[in-house]
Amino acid sequence: MKLFHALAVLIIAWFAVIGRSQAVTLEVRAGDSTCIKAELSASFSITYNTSSSTRTAQFSLPDSASVDSGSSSCGTDSSSPWLVAVFGPGHALGLSFSTNGSLYNVANLTLQYNLSDTSVFPEADSSDVVTVVSSSVGIWATINTTYRCESPTTFLVGGSTVTFSGTRLEAYMPQNELSPTESVCMADQGSTTAPPTTASTTTTPAPAPTPPGTPERGTYSVNNRNGSVCLLARMGLQLNVSYFSLSQNKTVQELVNLSPNETSVSGSCEASSASLVLTQEQITTLNFTFTLNSTSNKYRLSAITLLANWSDMTDPFWASNTSLDYLRSTLGRSYMCNAEQTLAVVPTFSLNTFRVQVQPFEVTTNQFATAEECQMDQTQMLIPIIVGAALAGLVLIVLIAYLIGRKRSHAGYQTI
Repeated sequence: MKLFHALAVLIIAWFAVIGRSQAVTLEVRAGDSTCIKAELSASFSITYNTSSSTRTAQFSLPDSASVDSGSSSCGTDSSSPWLVAVFGPGHALGLSFSTNGSLYNVANLTLQYNLSDTSVFPEADSSDVVTVVSSSVGIWATINTTYRCESPTTFLVGGSTVTFSGTRLEAYMPQNELSPTESVCMADQGSTTAPPTTASTTTTPAPAPTPPGTPERGTYSVNNRNGSVCLLARMGLQLNVSYFSLSQNKTVQELVNLSPNETSVSGSCEASSASLVLTQEQITTLNFTFTLNSTSNKYRLSAITLLANWSDMTDPFWASNTSLDYLRSTLGRSYMCNAEQTLAVVPTFSLNTFRVQVQPFEVTTNQFATAEECQMDQTQMLIPIIVGAALAGLVLIVLIAYLIGRKRSHAGYQTI
C-alpha cells in the first residue's frame, strides 16, 4: 500500500512538472557582447476557427526555442533592439525595446503563429501565418538593472494572450551577464513600502506648484516602413499625475504640460493597430495605442501608458490601461474635438487633451481626412442654435400678442 502511495505521488509530481512551461534562456549578441538577455517561461492561449466551431489552443514556449539571428538585433540609432524567439513550424515571439535614457521598456510584444501546424491547431479552417502586436505591455525597468517578475503576468495581444512567469530580462546591457541589481514588477511587491521616516526637524513646506496653463498644441506623425505618414495627430496634452513627493514628504497631484518642442516622436502602424510614442526630455514617455475593428470599420484609442521618472519622485511612475474606449471615429476619417477632455486612465493618472485631431489609419497626402466631431463640440454648437431659436420664438409670441391686442383695441371704437 505504501509503495502504491509513493508511486501515485511520483506520478502526480511528474505531471505537474511536464504540465508547467519550462524556463527558456534567450540571448541577443553583437560580436562578443550581449545586449539583450531573457530567462522566462511563456504560455499562449489562441482562439481559432474550425469549419464548424471555434476552439482555443493552449501551448507553451518550448525549451527548444531559439533566437532568430536574422530578426533579432541590438538596435541602431534609427532602429530598436529586438529579441525574436522562433519555435515549431513558423511560430515566433518577439519583444522590441525602447529607452529614454533612465528607463527601458518593452515597446512592442509580437506573437506569430502558423495555423497550418495541426499539432497545435487541429482542424483549423485556415493555413495562414498570423501576426498580432501589442504596444502597451508595462514591462519596464531602470537602465542597467534586471527586470524581475516571478508572478504570472498575462498580456492581451490581438485576440490572443501571452502569459510570462519566472521572468528575468535586461536590454541595453553594459555587460554579458544580467545585472545583480533588479527592478521588481508590481505583482512581486507583496506590500506597499511606507515612505522612509526621518528625525523630526523644522522644515518649511514646499510651495504648491503653479498651474501650468493650457498646453501648446503640437503636431505629431508616424511613418510606415515605406516612409509614408501612417498616423497623424495634432493636440495639446496635459498630464495629471498623483505620486509621492520627496520634497513634500506626501502624495501630491501635479499637472504637467507636454511641450512639443521638447518631445521626440516614434511609433508603429499595423493593419489593425497603430501606436504613437511621445518622449519628453528623456524622463517622460507617453504611449497611445489605437485599434481598428475591421467589421464595423471603427477605430478607437484603446490603450494609454505613461512612464515618468521625475526628480521629485521616490520611484519611477508607471501607469497603463489597455481597455480604453476614447476618440472613436470611422476608418477613412479623422477624429476632432476642440473642447477640453479628460481621459481617465487609472486612479493616479489621467490625461487632459486640448483641440485634438487625430487619424491613426488611412492617412493620405500627409493630411487629415474629413473630421468627425466629438459629442462635446456638437453640443456646444447646438447651444447657440437653441438659444437663438428660443429668442426668435419669444419675439414671435410677443409680436402675435401685440397684433391680437391691437385688433381688439380697434374693435372697441367702431361707430354705431
